[in-house]
Amino acid sequence: MIVCSCNVLSDDDVRSAVSASELLPRNAKQIYGCLGCSAECGRCARTIKTIIDEALGACAEACHAGCPHSQIVTHRHVVGEFALEAAA
Repeated sequence: MIVCSCNVLSDDDVRSAVSASELLPRNAKQIYGCLGCSAECGRCARTIKTIIDEALGACAEACHAGCPHSQIVTHRHVVGEFALEAAA
């Protein structure tokens, strides 16, 4: 299913980007970066976030509780064009 008509991204593209990325993208902007594009109208951001959360599954819950993946974003890191910071 196409979730971003501006960039012609499918739900499979989003899931693949989540599973292929070492830093586990957590938002639409990070997914766009992984896929080499950028947001245009932004109407797909919520859908992309839902797909990310579904793709991460139990890890998404565990990361909030301090699993090893959460350590990746506890300090400021620059990944490509994106700066990741810990959530307050």
